[in-house]
Amino acid sequence: MGNAISRRQLFLQHVAQTSLAPMGMDAGHAEGIYIYDTEGKRYVDLIAGVAVSNVGHCHPEVVAAVQAQAARYMHLMVYGEYIQQPQTDYAQALAGILPPPLDCIYFVNSGSEANEGALKLAKRFTGRTETIAFKNAYHGSTQGVLSVMGDEIFRNAFRPLLPDVRHLAFNSVDDLRHITCRTAAVLIEPVQGEAGVVTPQAGYLQALRERCSQTGALLIFDEVQTGFGRTGQWFAALRYGVTPDIMTLAKAMGGGMPLGAFVAPREIMNALQSRPALGHITTFGGHPVSCAAALAALNVLRKGNLPAAVAEKAALFRRLLAHEAIKEIRGEGLMLAVELGDARRLQQVVSGLWDEGVITEWFLFCNTAFRVAPPLIITEEEIREICAVLVKVLNNC
Repeated sequence: MGNAISRRQLFLQHVAQTSLAPMGMDAGHAEGIYIYDTEGKRYVDLIAGVAVSNVGHCHPEVVAAVQAQAARYMHLMVYGEYIQQPQTDYAQALAGILPPPLDCIYFVNSGSEANEGALKLAKRFTGRTETIAFKNAYHGSTQGVLSVMGDEIFRNAFRPLLPDVRHLAFNSVDDLRHITCRTAAVLIEPVQGEAGVVTPQAGYLQALRERCSQTGALLIFDEVQTGFGRTGQWFAALRYGVTPDIMTLAKAMGGGMPLGAFVAPREIMNALQSRPALGHITTFGGHPVSCAAALAALNVLRKGNLPAAVAEKAALFRRLLAHEAIKEIRGEGLMLAVELGDARRLQQVVSGLWDEGVITEWFLFCNTAFRVAPPLIITEEEIREICAVLVKVLNNC
């Protein structure tokens, strides 16, 4: 106990905090869908580290890949100069599951960086300046993508932001008229995550794609949360039958290691090669250990056909979470928002679930719903056990 208290004090003193009330679990180890604290209490990770651990924590094949690659080589040179087998092998495998013609991958470290790179690429390729994003959208916290975040509370304290940015209403076909021949890029989450898992209405993404094609604006899908099987397809672009010009990826991509990417056809990506050369630079992007982990995670998803099992698992959650306190369950696949309609009750439920060993949370732009987004490896038996706990807590709150 003494060591745990001391470690907590050091954590609060030396590790930068992002809020006044961090969760503060002293993590011991993690495996599958579970995280264990240093005293041995087991927690169900119902949010997969926020859409990261699609293959679960410490999957043996991912761990083995990390260990093997770390023994061969780690960082060698800034990105793009040396041929590194983990990068090349993973890029080939990733191109094989992406919708054509998306086949050229620029590796970075995170979702924020992926979206920054995608916006730069769109401006460079089109020669235009205007960026269009959407209200209640989240694309990261760096200065550039903060400018396209769809919530003024998070943006306002950091002004001035990037100029020439316009925000539209998600699912408003009428708003698409604001996409014009001045527009370089339209950046959108095909399923809005931090808005509380808002899905596109029928035909909306198709109308957006058509408008971008008409005006020459590049359509960017932010698939940082939706990618790698979360919606029941490898990517939401495949789920909805709409192919963007650029796609951004991260979170589940690295199998638990830091990795992101923006992806485009070679014709578009080549715009970063000249005038100026080195149009985008990263030191650690596509780190060989992260790429080895990512390839192992992709193979786990593919061998287990895990994306195809998502719909049935999501349906079981929806069926078992029948409770008078639940107003609706929104979402796509295993990316769900359980709407309670009451922020105070939601906090009580999240706290009660924590006490019962189930980790969930609310959304940045929706404080009346909690997340259900577990690792895709979750079993039917585990879903039934978790839902029983959820119902128990709802009854007590």
